Amino acid sequence: MSNFTRRNFLKTAGAAAATTAAVTASPFAIGGSHKNKKKVVVIGGGMGGATAAKYLTMFDPSIEVTLIEPKKVYHTGFMSNEVLSGYRSLNSIGFDFVKLQGRGVNIVHDWVTGVDAAKRVVMTKGGQKFKYDRCIVSPGIGYKWDAIEGFNAEVANTKIAHAWDGGSQTAMLRKQLVDMKDGGTVIISPPTNPFRCPPGPYERAAQIAMYLKANKPKSKILVLDPKNKFSKFGLFNAGWARHYGYDPKNPTGTQGMISWVKKDAGGQVTAVDPKNMTVTAGGETIKGDVINIIPPQKASAVAVAMGLTDAKGWCPIHGDTFESTIHKNIHVIGDASHSSPMPKSGYAANSQAKVCAASVAALLSGGSAPHPTYVNTCYSVLAPEDAISVAMVYGWDGTKITKVKGSGGLTPSDFHAEHRAREVEYAHSWFNNITNDAWG
Repeated sequence: MSNFTRRNFLKTAGAAAATTAAVTASPFAIGGSHKNKKKVVVIGGGMGGATAAKYLTMFDPSIEVTLIEPKKVYHTGFMSNEVLSGYRSLNSIGFDFVKLQGRGVNIVHDWVTGVDAAKRVVMTKGGQKFKYDRCIVSPGIGYKWDAIEGFNAEVANTKIAHAWDGGSQTAMLRKQLVDMKDGGTVIISPPTNPFRCPPGPYERAAQIAMYLKANKPKSKILVLDPKNKFSKFGLFNAGWARHYGYDPKNPTGTQGMISWVKKDAGGQVTAVDPKNMTVTAGGETIKGDVINIIPPQKASAVAVAMGLTDAKGWCPIHGDTFESTIHKNIHVIGDASHSSPMPKSGYAANSQAKVCAASVAALLSGGSAPHPTYVNTCYSVLAPEDAISVAMVYGWDGTKITKVKGSGGLTPSDFHAEHRAREVEYAHSWFNNITNDAWG
């Protein structure tokens, strides 16, 4: 991947924005006849679902849009690591649906339990039924609770948090870090691929280290990894070394605050003992004062209940419209979709949602879906004035989603401190803008 420069990335990313701009200006975006009002049901009020619902009302105000989401306040996963460091509050990553409602979206707080794809009806736990012409599903992730012995939903909610969903899990892990004694050990176990937010566990190590360095400097962080390499590997290694005493040449060493054990060195956690607060990895039993297990992932239970998943546990889609390959007239966006090479990220979900909404609006008006371009950027904040990023633009070659040659890249490894400090500003500005884009 080429070195990332913001100017070059923005030039290429403009193509992605042009797709949405062209759709907004196209004939189907002005509304058309209201005689036979089309209905779209959007399932899931996270980044993907909220964005899709909002942009549907913009692309074609005549469409009746219903958004079904059980939570009245949705907490983002992205930027939740900054809650763990104390850099931001839990409330700052929480968003309600009042502004979407003001845009004409019908908000329903309920759980989806299934779909009759033939009759185009969505059913909910509350006994409601919603007819649709097309349905957009952004159900998020679920967890493979049987992957690690001794770890399950009950343990995650009471003793060993995964904190991979923003909200109560984030608050639980934050409290454990605050309550931990100085000199304690924090164990982080990232998941196997694929999973939501590939750089997230390693940013988490840095954010927790940021808090410990300032408040409990005798403490240690041990990352036990089921992989031998991870997203932005070199940049994280350099960042951990700059701020937290990590030695890339001796990653398992305890000379610094952060240690990293790869799979081949015995890093894969195979069991946990919540009572004794230990994990088993590489045949060894390791004790932690705070343990953060991020389990392997799959599409959520909602996606399974709707019959949208394949044998791999994800939702296969047509990459130009994100329509399910299993059920017609149902589109699946965001983390649950099988949309490689795009990562499972908030920015990717936002980009997919806009293209999907444009496609749905066009198809419902009797038109053709636009040729898509997608974009993604992932920021990772390593210290108060140090962040790194990865970016990419994606296209559609007629059969699959592909990376656009020459687009995107990584923060250059030789970026000096001033540039890395700007990346923090970019990260926070991006968060404010993209959350307003979805829920504003």
